[in-house]
Amino acid sequence: MTLQLSLTSTDLAPIVETASGARQFALDLCYSRFMIVNVIFYGNPASEGGWTLIDTGLPTSARTIIKAAKHRFGKDARPTAIIMTHAHFDHAGSLETLAEHWDVPVYAHPLEAPYLSGEASYPPADPMVGGGVVALLSPVFPRSPVDVRPWLRNLPFDQSVPGMPGWTWIHTPGHTPGHVSLWREEDRTLIAGDAIVTTGQESIYEVITQQPEMHGPPRYLTADWEDAEKSVQLLASLEPELLISGHGQPVKGSGMRERLHQLAADFQAIAVPPGGRYAIDPAKPGKHDNDAYR
Repeated sequence: MTLQLSLTSTDLAPIVETASGARQFALDLCYSRFMIVNVIFYGNPASEGGWTLIDTGLPTSARTIIKAAKHRFGKDARPTAIIMTHAHFDHAGSLETLAEHWDVPVYAHPLEAPYLSGEASYPPADPMVGGGVVALLSPVFPRSPVDVRPWLRNLPFDQSVPGMPGWTWIHTPGHTPGHVSLWREEDRTLIAGDAIVTTGQESIYEVITQQPEMHGPPRYLTADWEDAEKSVQLLASLEPELLISGHGQPVKGSGMRERLHQLAADFQAIAVPPGGRYAIDPAKPGKHDNDAYR
């Protein structure tokens, strides 16, 4: 039986509903939830420093993202950049549309580039990881690559984040080879992508209710549990004060850190699906036949 790391209402970051419908959880950070996934807007509307989009949601999300950006940053709103934590269908679904609409650079880790340049597909989902109907349905989720080659750039070697001064990117592989998280040391804010999620993704009930819990990456699309564990341990060592993930609500404070450290310490028992396909045989790029990535 999977251990659960429940969070309470006191662990949730205060949220302010904005006119655009986005939920603000810090002065310069807000997010919109698109069914199962969060899209994050970075930038203070009161300043002239520009803004940055982190991930792009589902294929149906583009119009709402553009509308939310106009409400928050002005009718001619155009981001400095789009930053991709990774390129799964629920994070890169609107990327081609938005990159072309705004004509702005798209930044990702070099190991994620094949999935953003039309070259390679992710390994097949693992529907036998348990947890609920979403996991069972995962083989029908799109895994083909998007192609944004005209706009695609590698994240800077010095780990700075374009359009986000004071932030650094951290390579947190496991869920995907080139997955990254974003970190601001000044106030210990962590954008974890799917390296850590704060609600269960395998169950329809948990996806709908957004029950706050500390989880490892979504099980059905995590191809390398060895790397995923190391990534969670690295993020826990940062001692974040505020955490926003690709799925679930923003969480904060000592209770959040306690659960995060427990997840890092007991990762095998809490996060890894017993007998899961990739728990037994991780899908590392170059290890398997190309068919697994096409």
